[in-house]
Order: sequence, then C-alpha cells, then structure tokens
Amino acid sequence: MQFNEQVALITGAGSGIGKAAAVAFGRAGARVAALGRTASELKQTVDEIAQAGGQAMPVVADIAKPDEMRQAAEQVAQRWGRIDIVFANAGINGVWAPIEELKPEEWQRTIDINLTGTFLTIKYAVPYLKRNGGSVIVTASVNGTRIFSNTGATAYSCTKAAQVAMAKMLALELAPQKVRVNVICPGAIETNIDENTERRDLEHVRIPVEYPKGSQPLTGGQPGSAEQVADLVLFLASDQASHITGTEMWIDGAESLLRG
Repeated sequence: MQFNEQVALITGAGSGIGKAAAVAFGRAGARVAALGRTASELKQTVDEIAQAGGQAMPVVADIAKPDEMRQAAEQVAQRWGRIDIVFANAGINGVWAPIEELKPEEWQRTIDINLTGTFLTIKYAVPYLKRNGGSVIVTASVNGTRIFSNTGATAYSCTKAAQVAMAKMLALELAPQKVRVNVICPGAIETNIDENTERRDLEHVRIPVEYPKGSQPLTGGQPGSAEQVADLVLFLASDQASHITGTEMWIDGAESLLRG
C-alpha cells in the first residue's frame, strides 16, 4: 500500500492509534498532517516520520472547536494543496458512572469531543476531499456497537454508536464525489486512553462476569497493538479497499463476540 503524494490528516496523532497510523502513513509515502492538542507529542510524531524519510507537519487544534478545525484544514491545504485521507481518530473515554451520577457537563464533554469533534473534522476536510476523491476512516469502538455490558459507559457508547450512523449517512452522501467513509471498532488495544477515563461507583451497577482465559479469544487474553489497528486504517484508505464504503470493521480479537 503506497500513498505517494497523498495527504493524510490524522487526529489524535500524538499517541496511541493516531500516532501509529501517522507513522505508518508516513512510511508508505503519504504527507502527514498530525493533529492534536499537545504540541510536544505532535513534535515527536513528526520527528519520527521525518527520521524515516517521510514528510509531516504538526497541527495543534482542539477537535471540539469549530474555528480551530476550520483553520486546521485550511493550514493543511495551504501547505500541500490537498487532503486525500482523513483519519478521525481523536477521542476520550470520559466519565463512566451510573446514569444518576453522571453529571450533565461530563456527558456533554464526551459528546463534544467524540461526536462533535468527528463531525467538525470531516466537515472542514470534505471540500478538499471532494476535489479528487478520497477516504475517511472514523475510530469508533466495540462499545456501543457490539458490546453493551460495560455498565456506566453510557456517554462514551452513545458517541461511538452515533459515529457509525454518521459514517453510513456520509458514505452515501459523498459517494458521487468518490469519497469513501468507513469505521473501525477497536477492542482492547495497548494505548493510553485509560489516562482520560474516570470510573466512578460502578461496582453498584455492574453485573459481574468473569473471563478466566481473558476476553480476547484470538490472542489468549492479550490486547491488540496500535500498529495492528494502523494496518487496518491503511488498508481502508488504500486502493485495495476502493469498493468499500459505509462499513464498520471490528478489530478486537473476537472480544466483542464474547462480551457483547
């Protein structure tokens, strides 16, 4: 899979899945716009791509803020004249708590970042994608799509289910312009997303279930890697997936089939 001269805009590119995808796209010849909120993390991603002989630029922006995301898309287009691939990956787990304890502002923050952030990322990139066709990949989750047993993850799961609906709507809307829109649904992956997760009083509402051999049957209970997810993202962005759109793909080692 080669992406020579193509431009890939990747959100959440400072760490985890976003960083792994950014590095993989850079190695495959794409010019990478690494977007995130932390300049120091983005610098590390961009430096790693450059050291491997690729081209990359950092884009500091908050995906939940319309003006910043509009300016981000313009910044990328001014630098390279196009956007061909969008990986709308940034998101948070937010607060996981019983519904009566989940504060409205905690609910809203998760909605703003995960759902509105995905909307803004795609919205401001679409005018550039339409020029030559392209690919959008959205990071959803097993939660809200196949798994509903993570009690307390209501806000998070709702945003992930809504991302799938958004992708299906946009896949049809953008098909005449040759823009494909797909969704990945990772399960347990070795990233630092748990650092922005607050779990509160879940022992009172969670139904206990034990998986003595782990909940990832394919790997003996071990989580997947960010690089494995990046491989899927590159496939969906490539010409090898040229007839795939409006589709969600689970990458979880069968976790969601076991735990759903």
